[in-house]
Amino acid sequence: MKKTLVILACALAANGVFAQASSPAAASSAASPAAKHEARIEDRISYLHQQLKITPAQEDQWKTFADAMRDDGETMGQLYEQRIKNASTQSAIDNMQDYANLTQAHADGIKKILAAFQPLYTSLTPEQKKLADDTFRERMGPREHRGAHAKSQK
Repeated sequence: MKKTLVILACALAANGVFAQASSPAAASSAASPAAKHEARIEDRISYLHQQLKITPAQEDQWKTFADAMRDDGETMGQLYEQRIKNASTQSAIDNMQDYANLTQAHADGIKKILAAFQPLYTSLTPEQKKLADDTFRERMGPREHRGAHAKSQK
Protein backbone atom coordinates (compact mmCIF):
# COMPACT_ATOMS: atom_id res chain seq x y z
CA MET A 1 0.00 0.00 0.00
CA LYS A 2 2.80 2.42 0.90
CA LYS A 3 4.53 1.70 -2.40
CA THR A 4 1.31 2.49 -4.30
CA LEU A 5 0.95 5.73 -2.38
CA VAL A 6 4.56 6.67 -3.14
CA ILE A 7 4.00 5.99 -6.85
CA LEU A 8 0.78 8.01 -6.85
CA ALA A 9 2.43 10.85 -4.95
CA CYS A 10 5.29 10.92 -7.45
CA ALA A 11 2.86 10.94 -10.38
CA LEU A 12 0.91 13.77 -8.80
CA ALA A 13 4.11 15.66 -8.02
CA ALA A 14 5.17 15.32 -11.65
CA ASN A 15 1.77 16.57 -12.69
CA GLY A 16 2.42 19.51 -10.34
CA VAL A 17 4.85 20.91 -12.89
CA PHE A 18 1.79 22.00 -14.82
CA ALA A 19 -0.60 22.64 -11.94
CA GLN A 20 -0.84 25.62 -9.63
CA ALA A 21 -3.17 26.55 -6.82
CA SER A 22 -6.25 28.24 -8.16
CA SER A 23 -7.08 31.84 -7.50
CA PRO A 24 -9.62 32.64 -4.76
CA ALA A 25 -12.26 33.37 -7.39
CA ALA A 26 -11.72 29.98 -9.02
CA ALA A 27 -11.84 28.22 -5.66
CA SER A 28 -15.44 29.20 -5.07
CA SER A 29 -17.29 26.46 -3.24
CA ALA A 30 -20.04 26.70 -5.86
CA ALA A 31 -17.64 25.63 -8.62
CA SER A 32 -17.61 21.98 -9.65
CA PRO A 33 -14.40 19.96 -9.28
CA ALA A 34 -14.07 19.96 -13.07
CA ALA A 35 -14.39 23.75 -13.19
CA LYS A 36 -11.81 24.12 -10.41
CA HIS A 37 -9.45 21.78 -12.25
CA GLU A 38 -9.85 23.76 -15.47
CA ALA A 39 -9.30 27.04 -13.60
CA ARG A 40 -6.06 25.70 -12.07
CA ILE A 41 -4.78 24.77 -15.51
CA GLU A 42 -5.69 28.18 -16.92
CA ASP A 43 -4.04 29.86 -13.92
CA ARG A 44 -0.87 27.85 -14.54
CA ILE A 45 -0.89 28.72 -18.25
CA SER A 46 -1.28 32.42 -17.43
CA TYR A 47 1.42 32.21 -14.77
CA LEU A 48 3.90 30.56 -17.16
CA HIS A 49 3.09 33.03 -19.95
CA GLN A 50 3.84 35.93 -17.64
CA GLN A 51 6.81 34.26 -15.93
CA LEU A 52 8.50 33.36 -19.23
CA LYS A 53 7.79 36.80 -20.72
CA ILE A 54 6.40 35.34 -23.95
CA THR A 55 6.76 37.78 -26.83
CA PRO A 56 4.29 38.31 -29.70
CA ALA A 57 6.72 36.48 -32.00
CA GLN A 58 6.52 33.41 -29.72
CA GLU A 59 2.73 33.31 -29.43
CA ASP A 60 2.20 30.57 -32.04
CA GLN A 61 4.55 28.18 -30.23
CA TRP A 62 3.06 29.27 -26.92
CA LYS A 63 -0.47 28.48 -28.11
CA THR A 64 0.59 24.97 -29.16
CA PHE A 65 2.15 24.41 -25.72
CA ALA A 66 -0.84 25.85 -23.84
CA ASP A 67 -3.26 23.73 -25.89
CA ALA A 68 -1.24 20.60 -25.06
CA MET A 69 -1.49 21.50 -21.36
CA ARG A 70 -5.25 22.01 -21.69
CA ASP A 71 -5.72 18.71 -23.54
CA ASP A 72 -3.71 16.82 -20.93
CA GLY A 73 -5.57 18.54 -18.12
CA GLU A 74 -8.92 17.60 -19.63
CA THR A 75 -7.88 13.97 -20.14
CA MET A 76 -6.42 13.62 -16.65
CA GLY A 77 -9.40 15.36 -15.07
CA GLN A 78 -11.80 12.94 -16.73
CA LEU A 79 -9.72 9.92 -15.72
CA TYR A 80 -9.44 11.08 -12.09
CA GLU A 81 -13.19 11.73 -11.90
CA GLN A 82 -13.91 8.29 -13.34
CA ARG A 83 -11.45 6.69 -10.92
CA ILE A 84 -13.08 8.38 -7.93
CA LYS A 85 -16.54 7.45 -9.19
CA ASN A 86 -15.63 3.76 -9.55
CA ALA A 87 -13.34 3.40 -6.52
CA SER A 88 -15.92 2.06 -4.08
CA THR A 89 -17.07 -0.77 -6.36
CA GLN A 90 -13.80 -1.85 -8.00
CA SER A 91 -12.04 -5.11 -7.33
CA ALA A 92 -8.33 -4.94 -6.55
CA ILE A 93 -7.54 -6.01 -10.12
CA ASP A 94 -9.86 -3.36 -11.58
CA ASN A 95 -8.31 -0.76 -9.29
CA MET A 96 -4.79 -1.64 -10.40
CA GLN A 97 -5.81 -1.69 -14.08
CA ASP A 98 -7.51 1.67 -13.66
CA TYR A 99 -4.36 3.07 -12.04
CA ALA A 100 -2.19 1.63 -14.82
CA ASN A 101 -4.41 3.31 -17.41
CA LEU A 102 -4.25 6.60 -15.53
CA THR A 103 -0.46 6.58 -15.20
CA GLN A 104 -0.05 5.61 -18.87
CA ALA A 105 -2.33 8.48 -19.89
CA HIS A 106 -0.26 10.79 -17.68
CA ALA A 107 2.99 9.65 -19.32
CA ASP A 108 1.47 10.03 -22.80
CA GLY A 109 0.20 13.52 -21.93
CA ILE A 110 3.57 14.65 -20.61
CA LYS A 111 5.22 13.43 -23.81
CA LYS A 112 2.79 15.54 -25.84
CA ILE A 113 3.41 18.56 -23.62
CA LEU A 114 7.16 18.05 -24.00
CA ALA A 115 6.83 17.82 -27.79
CA ALA A 116 4.94 21.13 -27.76
CA PHE A 117 7.35 22.76 -25.31
CA GLN A 118 10.58 21.93 -27.16
CA PRO A 119 10.00 24.31 -30.13
CA LEU A 120 8.86 27.03 -27.72
CA TYR A 121 11.95 26.57 -25.54
CA THR A 122 14.17 26.71 -28.63
CA SER A 123 12.60 30.06 -29.57
CA LEU A 124 13.23 31.59 -26.13
CA THR A 125 15.99 34.11 -25.56
CA PRO A 126 18.80 33.13 -23.15
CA GLU A 127 17.10 35.22 -20.44
CA GLN A 128 13.77 33.47 -21.05
CA LYS A 129 15.45 30.05 -21.03
CA LYS A 130 16.94 30.85 -17.62
CA LEU A 131 13.49 31.89 -16.40
CA ALA A 132 12.02 28.65 -17.75
CA ASP A 133 14.77 26.55 -16.20
CA ASP A 134 14.38 28.25 -12.82
CA THR A 135 10.58 28.06 -12.94
CA PHE A 136 10.51 24.34 -13.70
CA ARG A 137 13.26 23.59 -11.17
CA GLU A 138 11.33 25.50 -8.52
CA ARG A 139 8.24 23.35 -9.11
CA MET A 140 10.15 20.04 -9.08
CA GLY A 141 12.84 20.68 -6.51
CA PRO A 142 13.75 18.31 -3.68
CA ARG A 143 11.31 20.12 -1.42
CA GLU A 144 8.34 18.84 -3.43
CA HIS A 145 9.63 15.26 -3.60
CA ARG A 146 10.35 15.12 0.14
CA GLY A 147 6.85 16.34 0.89
CA ALA A 148 5.26 13.68 -1.29
CA HIS A 149 7.43 10.94 0.21
CA ALA A 150 6.89 12.05 3.81
CA LYS A 151 3.12 12.07 3.38
CA SER A 152 3.14 8.55 1.92
CA GLN A 153 5.05 7.17 4.92
CA LYS A 154 2.32 8.16 7.38
